[in-house]
Amino acid sequence: MTVSVRTPATDVSVVRLGSAIGARVDGVTLGGDLDADTVSALRAALLAHKVIFFRGQHHLDDAGQLAFASLLGSPTLAHPTVRGREDANVLPIDSDYGKANSWHTDVTFVDRVPAISILRAVRLPPYGGDTTWANTVTAYETLPPALKALVDNLWAVHTNAYDYAANIDELRIGGVDVKVEEYRKEFVSDLYETEHPVVRVHPETGERALLLGQFVKRLVGLTTSESQALFQVLQQRITRLENTVRWHWQDGDVAIWDNRATQHYAVADYDDQARRMHRVTLAGDVPVSADGTRSVVRVGDASHYSAL
Repeated sequence: MTVSVRTPATDVSVVRLGSAIGARVDGVTLGGDLDADTVSALRAALLAHKVIFFRGQHHLDDAGQLAFASLLGSPTLAHPTVRGREDANVLPIDSDYGKANSWHTDVTFVDRVPAISILRAVRLPPYGGDTTWANTVTAYETLPPALKALVDNLWAVHTNAYDYAANIDELRIGGVDVKVEEYRKEFVSDLYETEHPVVRVHPETGERALLLGQFVKRLVGLTTSESQALFQVLQQRITRLENTVRWHWQDGDVAIWDNRATQHYAVADYDDQARRMHRVTLAGDVPVSADGTRSVVRVGDASHYSAL
């Protein structure tokens, strides 16, 4: 299914990739000079499809990526604890420092969960390295009524001590990789814990989405074993293949996803080949539960990361 949107600057073509999530957008050259109608069309496509993909954006560098991102929202710092290596707002995701091969929504350990992420391919391996996204709105909507009634009132504690950086294979010939160990120490250099509703209301669409992923430490009010069991039930609902889209990266590709309505997983199937992506993140709000209660900070102050 293809939807075309004519704007003063270009014809935007949105090609749906699956029934639950994902679309490819053609006819757009990304940059900071896009007209307002085109930006509006891209935002509408993002809200509808949760993640959108662009081919052939070879002209983009960090400055161009950041300029384009700024048309969609306010960029955050690269990360609450991990420094941008070249730019304060651009996070290099480099296989030398670990692999994000676990299901997660970005930076949910702080109260101000990012709204949107823009990821650009910088260096790709000769094989493997796909990324998969899952629709957390559809996952909630397709729950049986009994499970919906349970999770609507459930809360979870998220922390950066449980991040994907701690879920990577640290073993290398000769011992632990020094770069990986340094990255992990930097990631947890400041501890954050936030209590979020398991079901959040999307601030733009009003949809309900499951807010879980690898950062979850435990579910509030449940025992450890109960937390683990229910967490797995819900995560399996989120990551059902019918609820996902898998993107095979090419040079010049850009992906944009709604971090409030998705989880993602970078597939680590490229051995020791180099893979480098650059991410710009846009500021979000504090999640709100179905009954209007806002998330609560337990540990840490993320006000330096992004404004509310």
